[in-house]
Amino acid sequence: MHHPSTAGAAQAELGLLPEWNLSHLYPGMDSEAFRQDLAKAESECRAFAAAYRGKLDGMARGENASERLDDVVKRYEALEDLLGRLMSYAGLVYSGDTTDPVRAKFYGDTQERLTAASTELLFFGLELNRIEDAVLDKAVSEEPLRHYKPWIEDLRKDKPFQLEDKIEQLFHEKSVTGRSAWNRLFDETIASLRFTVRGEDLPIEPTLNKLQDPDESVRKDASDALAKTFKANLRTFTLITNTLAKDKEISDRWRGFEDVADSRHLANRVEREVVEAMVSAVQEAYPRLSHRYYALKARWFKKDKLDHWDRNAPLPKVEQRTISWNEAKDTVLSAYSAFSPRMADIAQRFFDEGWIDAPTRPGKAPGAFAHPTVPSAHPYVLLNYQGKPRDVMTLAHELGHGVHQVMAGPNGALMAPTPLTLAETASVFGEMLTFRRLLDQTVDPVQRKAMLAAKVEDMINTVVRQIAFYSFERKVHLERRNGELTADKLCELWMSVQDESLGPAIRLGPGYESFWTYIPHFIHSPFYVYAYAFGDCLVNSLYGVYERSNEGFVDRYFALLSAGGTKHYSELLAPFGLDAGDPAFWQIGLSMIERLIGELEAMETPAS
Repeated sequence: MHHPSTAGAAQAELGLLPEWNLSHLYPGMDSEAFRQDLAKAESECRAFAAAYRGKLDGMARGENASERLDDVVKRYEALEDLLGRLMSYAGLVYSGDTTDPVRAKFYGDTQERLTAASTELLFFGLELNRIEDAVLDKAVSEEPLRHYKPWIEDLRKDKPFQLEDKIEQLFHEKSVTGRSAWNRLFDETIASLRFTVRGEDLPIEPTLNKLQDPDESVRKDASDALAKTFKANLRTFTLITNTLAKDKEISDRWRGFEDVADSRHLANRVEREVVEAMVSAVQEAYPRLSHRYYALKARWFKKDKLDHWDRNAPLPKVEQRTISWNEAKDTVLSAYSAFSPRMADIAQRFFDEGWIDAPTRPGKAPGAFAHPTVPSAHPYVLLNYQGKPRDVMTLAHELGHGVHQVMAGPNGALMAPTPLTLAETASVFGEMLTFRRLLDQTVDPVQRKAMLAAKVEDMINTVVRQIAFYSFERKVHLERRNGELTADKLCELWMSVQDESLGPAIRLGPGYESFWTYIPHFIHSPFYVYAYAFGDCLVNSLYGVYERSNEGFVDRYFALLSAGGTKHYSELLAPFGLDAGDPAFWQIGLSMIERLIGELEAMETPAS
């Protein structure tokens, strides 16, 4: 446990941290409102199937096809909103304390009932996709169905990979005892792990946080504690990883996806060639980015090589002050406001209306996220705020998501969600605005250097590291096709990509080989990780356009965010004169990181 004296002092420094108010969704887990909505969702799913299953083709060919189909899609959208509200609530309650058996059961039961209910809706997308192109095109080109044209066109992209209804239904229902169950095992295992650092048994978040401690011996102890517990649980993580990779291979094989990452590319609405161009641009830049930066950092630490626990260490001789919640809030809101008052107004609501859960608590989900919930409600943000400068950046990041989600909301439940490739745009842009704001306010050269270094490290963690993660996943999934991977093999693959991406100035010592075990993205959403690099490079390019000429930029930027999922990323980037299909595009983003490293090299060492 924390010693009350130190915990109390830290708490006083941070100030009062807000906890979210989930009653905007439902008054409580056992509330009448939740029970009624759940029952309503179940009966409405059945009623929807009874009314329309097997009839869509006829409706598309009959009189007033556009109006009749529009009514059906509207009813489907309302159902999606209701199901989304129920599931979001259960997920948010659960993330507040994943170790509480009552919440875990509530989440599991809700997921089970909603999966069963939504099985009734599977026919809808499948049947729409069986309608002849010419027939559906005609209906979609007319009012009022034209409103849903982007959604229907998007749906058509899945057509080649869809299976017959019965199989889709089986896949869907078995996901509860398959993929979802393994995901939950992973979450609950991670949340219950304890790491012994200097006699204290800590959950994962505070332990990872110690890797940024100014004291090297604390960082080493935290790293050793992580390694020890990960190693003790390798068997479980190895089994989860093997099972989920096999599960994905079965699904991919049945659906006819060629490459291990193709299903993710399809979901992201991005072409394989574009992702490959980005991946090779980043891998080629490793020496100019991470290798070069870590060599510089090692010199600052007066070492020939940094140990892996020093990778994210704060710079020596720089005062690490604690940033209170109010200061973090003011910093982010003023940065947003300088870009556009409208953006700050939307972000302000998150603070005023109880949409943020900021403190760390035992059992609370680690990390941070912005959950869009549904357009009829509003997003919620989860943080584990501990007053580090990096936590301020995380707040700026998640609020960026939140603003994006609010702006995209009016597109409705079907078209508000943004594909992953653009989902990171507003978050990384918000971070960049906040960083520039902080940097401009910092006059002390030592502090400036520390800030620049922290930004470069964040960019390396977002671009270089996530691409290394992506190559690790590729190796795992490809290798899994030849049979199960042993824990040793997984560790070996992990070390190979880490070594290549981090470069010669980082020493990957014993224990580091098992650090792949805690990365949730590998489990929850295979191949998601490249979306971060995509988003970061894309935003660096966008920010470059903004720096060169901000005439009309804000309006074009808001148009991009407000589009939600209604337009392909290439169409949204065109007004900025950007084309992600052009290999040179990725260089714009990467050269921005190089520029910052160059700035750091030009400053003298912090020790002098």
